[in-house]
Amino acid sequence: MKPWLADADRLSPWSQAKVVVAGLGTSGFAAADGLLDLGAQVLVLDDSDSADNAEKAKVLELLDAEVRLGPGATAVLPDDTDLVVTSPGWRPSAPLLAQAALRGVPIWGEVELAWRMSMPDRQVPWLAVTGTNGKTTTVGMLESMLTAAGLRTSAVGNVGRPIVEAVLDEVSYDVLAVELSSFQLHWTNSLSLHSAAVLNLAPDHLEWYADRAGWPDGVTDPMAAYVADKARIYERVQQSCVYNVADDATMHLVEAAEVVEGARAIGFTLGIPGPSMLGVVDDVLVDRAFIAQRRDSAVEIAKLSDVAPYAPHNVENALAAAALARSFGVPPTAVAQGLQRLRLGDHRIQTVAEIGGVRYIDDSKATNPHAAAASLGAFEHVVWVAGGQAKGTTFDDLVTAVAPRLRAAVVFGVDRDVIAAALARHAPEVRVFVIEDRDHGAMQQAVEWAATQAVPGDVVLLAPGCASKDMFSDYAARGDAFAAAVSTLTG
Repeated sequence: MKPWLADADRLSPWSQAKVVVAGLGTSGFAAADGLLDLGAQVLVLDDSDSADNAEKAKVLELLDAEVRLGPGATAVLPDDTDLVVTSPGWRPSAPLLAQAALRGVPIWGEVELAWRMSMPDRQVPWLAVTGTNGKTTTVGMLESMLTAAGLRTSAVGNVGRPIVEAVLDEVSYDVLAVELSSFQLHWTNSLSLHSAAVLNLAPDHLEWYADRAGWPDGVTDPMAAYVADKARIYERVQQSCVYNVADDATMHLVEAAEVVEGARAIGFTLGIPGPSMLGVVDDVLVDRAFIAQRRDSAVEIAKLSDVAPYAPHNVENALAAAALARSFGVPPTAVAQGLQRLRLGDHRIQTVAEIGGVRYIDDSKATNPHAAAASLGAFEHVVWVAGGQAKGTTFDDLVTAVAPRLRAAVVFGVDRDVIAAALARHAPEVRVFVIEDRDHGAMQQAVEWAATQAVPGDVVLLAPGCASKDMFSDYAARGDAFAAAVSTLTG
C-alpha cells in the first residue's frame, strides 16, 4: 500500500498507484474512468463477459486500462495492488475483497473515490439522504427545491448517476443532492457532508448483512450491521443531521455521531414541530428550525397540496428534503416551488386506472415490508398484490398493522409463502390467493383475481414488499406488467 493513499485526494501522485476496480457496472465504469483521468494504473475485473461489459471494456482499454472479463476473473487479487475500488453490491466476503482485507489493501467504493476526487480544489457541498425507504423520492424533491432556488445541482449516487461523473463534469455545481444506500456507505471512511438525513430504519437487505465479514466491532446481528452502515452518513457532518421524529432509531444515530462542532440536529414530523424541527400545522408544512425566532414561531414553506402524490410517508419525504434544502439556505418560496414542479418517476403510488369505482395503483417501488406498510397505510380498503424476493425480511409486523385495511390479498413469487404465512397468522379472516406460477402470467392472474375481490371505493394496490428479480428484470418491469394486466380488464 502507498502510504499517501490514507489521505489521498485528486492532487495525489496517482500515477504511482495500481488500482483494481471490482465490477464493471455503472459505478465501476465511472470509477475506472475517473481513476484513469487521475493518471492511475487501472485493472478492471468482472466475472460477467456480457455484451454490455464487453462494450465498456473496449472504451476503457482505449483509455489505457486493462480489463479482464469472464468466469474466474475476480478470483485472485494481483500482488501489486495498492487500492481496490469496489462496486456497492459486493459483499465483504467476496474472494477479491477478502484477499484485500487480509493483506491490508484499502477498499473504497465509488462514493469514497468521488469524495476524494473532489478534494481539495473541486469541493462541492453534498446534501445526502439515506434510509430504508423514500431515498430516491426525497432526493428528487431536494434537487427540485435546489433548482427552484437558482442553484446548479444534480441528483447523484444511488439515484442512478455516479458521483464521480458529476465531479468530473464540466459544469461547476453549487451543491449536489446525493442518495446513498447502505451498500455504498459501507465502503466509505472519510465523508464530511454539509448535511445528511436518515429517513427511517427498518429491516432490509438482511441477506447481504448476514455476511459477518463486514460487521464492525461490537455488532452482533445483520440488522445492527445494516444500521451501522446507515449511521456512517452522519459522521463528520458539518451543518445539519436531519432525523425522523417518529423513528427513534434515527435520532439515536444522530446522538452517537461524531460531527463537526456546531452541527445541529434537525427533526421532521407529521405533527406540530418543536424548536429545531420541521412539521405540519393544519394543511401547511412549516419550518421551526432555520429561522431566528424558532422558540416561539414558524414559517410556512409549502402546503400539503404541493406534495404529490399525497400520502403520509411522502409528506415525510418532503419535510426531510425541505430540511436539507433549508440547511443550505434555500428560501421557503423555492421549497414550495420545488414541490409544485416535481414530477416523480413511475411506479411510486401511481394510479394506472379506475374501473367501476376501483382504483388500481402501482407502487412497485415498495420493495420491502416497511415501504409496503407505508403504502398500504395510505388507503382505507385494499386488495393487496404482493410478493417476490423477501431478502431475509419478515411480514408479521406489516400484516398486524394493516390487517383491518385488507379486503383480500394475492401473493406470488419466490417468497410468496413467507407473506401468506404472515397473513394466516395475523389476518386469518382475509381471503388470500397464492399463485404458484413463476412467470409473467402470474401478474395477469393476480390482477384478474384482485378485480373479483374489490368493491367500489377499494384500491387494488401493487405494493410487493419484495425485490423483483425472481420474475422481472427490475421493479419498473414489474410495475409495467401490473399496468398491462390492468389494461386487459377494460380491453
